[in-house]
Amino acid sequence: MSSASTTTTSSPTDSSANGSYSAAPVAAVTNTNTQKASFTLFEKLSFSIFRYSSYSPNYLPENVLVDCPNDQTSRWSAYTNSPPQYLTLKLKRPAIVKKIKFGKFEKSHVCNIKKFRVFGGLEDEHMVLLLEGGLKNDNIPEVFNLRCMTEDGTENLPILYLKIVPLLSWGPSFNFSIWYIELHGQDDPMYTCARMKSYNSLREVEIIKLCLKHFRQQGYMKAFDALQEQTQVRLEHTLISELHKYLVVDGDFEGAERFIADCIDEGLMDDYLNKKDYKHTWQIKYTLSDVKPGNRGGHQLVVDAKKRLIYLYGGWDGYQDLSDLWLYNIELDEWTLLCERSELVNGPTPRSCHKMIFDPVSENIFMLGRYLDNSIRTSEYIKSDFYLYDTRARIWMQICDDTSQVGGPQLVYDHQMCMDTDKRTIYVFGGKILTPRSSTATSAIEAEYSGLFSYHIATNTWTQILVDCHHASASQADVMSIKSRITHCMVFHTKQRKLYIYGGQRGKEDLDELLTYDVDTQAISILNKEHSHQCSTASTEAKFEPSPGYTLRATIDCDRDEIYVFSSLHKIKDRRDVHHIDASNSFWVYSLRTYKWSRIYYRRHSAQDVSSIYKANFLGASKGDGALEPCPRYAHQLVYDEVAKTHYLFGGNPGISQYQQLRLDDFWMLYLEKPKREEILNHCRYLIRKLHYEEMTGTEPLKAMQYLRKQISAVIDHNDDEQLNNFHKLAALLFKSDDNDASDVQSLTTTPLREKAEEINENAIETPNAEDTHLGSDDGKLESNESLTTSGISETASTPNDSSCTKRARTDAKGELQNHRAFLFNKLVQLMPSGMVQPERNLSDFVVI
Repeated sequence: MSSASTTTTSSPTDSSANGSYSAAPVAAVTNTNTQKASFTLFEKLSFSIFRYSSYSPNYLPENVLVDCPNDQTSRWSAYTNSPPQYLTLKLKRPAIVKKIKFGKFEKSHVCNIKKFRVFGGLEDEHMVLLLEGGLKNDNIPEVFNLRCMTEDGTENLPILYLKIVPLLSWGPSFNFSIWYIELHGQDDPMYTCARMKSYNSLREVEIIKLCLKHFRQQGYMKAFDALQEQTQVRLEHTLISELHKYLVVDGDFEGAERFIADCIDEGLMDDYLNKKDYKHTWQIKYTLSDVKPGNRGGHQLVVDAKKRLIYLYGGWDGYQDLSDLWLYNIELDEWTLLCERSELVNGPTPRSCHKMIFDPVSENIFMLGRYLDNSIRTSEYIKSDFYLYDTRARIWMQICDDTSQVGGPQLVYDHQMCMDTDKRTIYVFGGKILTPRSSTATSAIEAEYSGLFSYHIATNTWTQILVDCHHASASQADVMSIKSRITHCMVFHTKQRKLYIYGGQRGKEDLDELLTYDVDTQAISILNKEHSHQCSTASTEAKFEPSPGYTLRATIDCDRDEIYVFSSLHKIKDRRDVHHIDASNSFWVYSLRTYKWSRIYYRRHSAQDVSSIYKANFLGASKGDGALEPCPRYAHQLVYDEVAKTHYLFGGNPGISQYQQLRLDDFWMLYLEKPKREEILNHCRYLIRKLHYEEMTGTEPLKAMQYLRKQISAVIDHNDDEQLNNFHKLAALLFKSDDNDASDVQSLTTTPLREKAEEINENAIETPNAEDTHLGSDDGKLESNESLTTSGISETASTPNDSSCTKRARTDAKGELQNHRAFLFNKLVQLMPSGMVQPERNLSDFVVI
């Protein structure tokens, strides 16, 4: 393969904490001094081309070593876009590689790689994933952080080879192209020598642990003891070894249960529980109030979490804008009408698509923006009025007649507002600017979007922080800009002091990036998202992230470092009809610690589902008719009570074409709850008792039947059909036997045991009331369908039927018994902290024959 000289261009001047962003002010904003300081810690690394999958004539791999953005041919281009295509680089010497920079052509290009992966390692045949990302289709170079630590985060990860694997180009039918590559890190032997030594020591310990695990699972205990004594490497924490003795060696199932219970009480499984997805519960609120807000969409809700109050203002009822202000008392479960027509008491006029924010310090509500029909968009009427509602005195006050005259935004709708309590500042981002209608206009005027503004409450001053990228001043070097949008989400993290912006629309474009804006440093980052590259469909759900466009509602929990996004009815080819096959609800959680999306639930609504929900929610249902969840909708509102960790949803537009004026007045609560210790304890008890029962069926069937009826029955949820079905299946084990035991089977079928087992299989199960105790079904996450072999436990051959092999059969049966115990042990320790347990991988994984 070819090799070439190293790269020689200057270092990039931008960096990102979590992903990539561009150097130009339109695409991203950051502190230049901070960037340059961070890059001085690293050096530009020398590398050559080591291997490649293919190349097109004149588009040689060596072209990526030279940065010539104005040269169309200065790039590596694969000969085909059929996978796998790759480009492997070899560093001059082992290095800790921190960043990778991709240069681009001077214009956008269809061959730019939209999705790619980067792997690295000390050997070209054994590499680990360092990055999964994608390039924007523009002319701005991009810099990405590479994973430079081991999986446990304890040691630096030195690499000698780096492999770039394109997955998708911006033009799907075009070949992949890479114009320029630059690597940054540290390869000074004075720096890397100690890290190589630590890394190799870590690998050696891991190899020894894999051997110890294999020896113990295969029963080579002399070899196990000798290796452990000679190396002084412990396979696991002494507590885990104690569990192994209880369960695998001694078969003391009761002792194993007590041990697991103690571990759970001490919190050893709390990390596992915290990593599990939330369970969700929707509950419709039938309030005790004689009066309550009517049907509406485009209204606003805010929460006073301390006083347990929710405020609602305005909206569109299908015929007119409203100006009523309502108060909901969470503790008393009742609505109170504060103002029927706020404009009569110095308040705002009727409106929808406005935004409100609650200030917990002053206990004031701030309101900005509104939507106006084109027929009344006159110069005199289009003013961005700004209001305050004093919740203590219960009075309205107009702060400003027109914020655009005092440095604030023009009149906008579908924008977002967030509150920075510490700095007494309100942030307003995005929204479409309303402009006066022109009687002489012959064609549609291009929409204008508003940028990012801040309002300082104490000084009553507005500041424009970022202008929209199409603003007239955006091209100026000292003006910071951003790509503005509508129908997006924006939340503020009070501890990180960052705005998080996701999704939205700009014209016909759906924006799926997750932006962060640091309000103190003015740095913008684009967080990397997890995409499912295995999915071939183009659907939003296949990406495993919320739909970026129409009806997202977001909240944040700063203590948990989680952003919650509710995605409902969205615009499909300008048709918002709930009867459409794609009408669905989904709820997502984005972890700011792991930078990953989790979908808590997803439900598609067919026409039949909608008709039943329509009857229950819209036409008035009794409490006994309660629907499982709100029907799909848009123009609704969702708020979060951070004290009670509860979401509240009110109203919206169901988008039913036959009822275009229909708006909703249903009021919902959404509870999110992590699995509890009691659940994991009962599930572990079930797994242990199930194995105990399986062993008993071969030797003591009568005792096994009683054990099944009492001990196992006590730890399942008999209201769960799946758990109950698996429980019934266990009774069949009483009648399973080898051919040699046919006489025993015959005797079983003629005894009362058969009748008793059938009784168990039906309804006569004497058991206390069981709670929902499982984290998964019998064949679920902990007790998977994978074979014993794939779990690192060798499955012995079936017992031979030949009578001459009786002794060997008994030996194999004993080994099979140990294997099943070891299999369960492996499953149980997966719930413990990773630093305490044996390696998850197996020695057999590395043997290829």
